[in-house]
Amino acid sequence: MSQPTEDPVLRSARREAVVVFLIWLAALLYTVPYCYLNGYNRSVESLKFVWGFPDWVFWGIFAPWTVCVIVSLYFGHQFMKDEDLGEELPEQEDELGLGGG
Repeated sequence: MSQPTEDPVLRSARREAVVVFLIWLAALLYTVPYCYLNGYNRSVESLKFVWGFPDWVFWGIFAPWTVCVIVSLYFGHQFMKDEDLGEELPEQEDELGLGGG
């Protein structure tokens, strides 16, 4: 007996979710150690400021979030696509008479 084929919409959604998770994981694996190593146990004299932020905040939070936003926008515009979900079901009234499904 052959296995049923996977729905292409599900396959596409799963692939997109994996990419988003990997972007999140990369940000986590960079941000948490960087902020821990550079934000704690520092003397006040060693603090430098970049655009008004302490250097560890700028390079540990602001910069990676900016990169994540740019990568996510690129991914969303270039690789994510609308899939045909099939025929739309007819509108039905619910028990409150509000419509919907």
